[in-house]
Amino acid sequence: MSDSSVAIITGPSLADYHFGDTHVFGPVRQQAFIDGMEAQALSEQVSWLAPVQCKIDDLKLFHNNAFIEHVRQACQSGTGYLDQGDTPARTGIFEAASSVVGSVLDMIDRVMAGQFRRGFIPIAGLHHGFRDHVSGFCVFNDCAIAIEHIRSHYPLKKILYVDIDAHHGDGVFYNYDSDSNVFIVDFHEDDCYPRTGDADEVGDGPAKGTKMNVPMPKMAGDDAFAKSWKKAEAFIREIKPEFIIFQCGADSLKGDPITHLDYTTRSYQLAAESLCQIADECCDGRLVALGGGGYDLENISQAWPVVVRAML
Repeated sequence: MSDSSVAIITGPSLADYHFGDTHVFGPVRQQAFIDGMEAQALSEQVSWLAPVQCKIDDLKLFHNNAFIEHVRQACQSGTGYLDQGDTPARTGIFEAASSVVGSVLDMIDRVMAGQFRRGFIPIAGLHHGFRDHVSGFCVFNDCAIAIEHIRSHYPLKKILYVDIDAHHGDGVFYNYDSDSNVFIVDFHEDDCYPRTGDADEVGDGPAKGTKMNVPMPKMAGDDAFAKSWKKAEAFIREIKPEFIIFQCGADSLKGDPITHLDYTTRSYQLAAESLCQIADECCDGRLVALGGGGYDLENISQAWPVVVRAML
């Protein structure tokens, strides 16, 4: 173990995963998190690591060749959009997205080696990316690549993916809905982009019962979250996961410009503390958290350090 049981990966190549100064997914989200860590006196308690760029083979764990090449070429020209109009093909995004993936995989390897108990990557958790297309500001799906990396490199069977971002993690959910070894718990705002994740979707075929969608009504607050979290926690304890990936998008907090939930940081604290406790009981503490969405800088500076504090 290092001086700290928790590692955080930040750096210029991760901050460079953005879509311009006027886009909601802008260039100062990472700095908002770092400022929040300073304000909450947590900076000295963690180990800060530099980003790592992944290899093309890492991207191929989930994405197909034609898609990877399409993104590379589009980002060289830097014009137009990578999807239907939300995600600009900004020059440098291919490299920045590769740094997101590489940093997540590096953290997983460090946690698996026992170097750290848990890890946090603020600019990560790009859960809308599909195997063959970009969606919702998400170029490469680091969450899904992380799942494939764990399965291809380590003898773990039960991987748990928990997502409390205001938007349903469709790129993860629908790629694993019939996979009985990937367990998913997804809290999200009902009838909000991408308008998926109904409560009756619990996994297909052999995976029926391995997934839990929790659509929350608009303006749902901490009390509603806590009530639903009790059921989710019981579901997770039954699973006894061997590795936990936690996507903690800050856009479920009150005041986000593009969502309509009413949580305070209490909900993030509840989820993070609960998952860390379960990780300690079931899987030697192995938990990697990914920042995900969140488009109000003050909310980012509040929510993610609360998650880090719980991890400590």
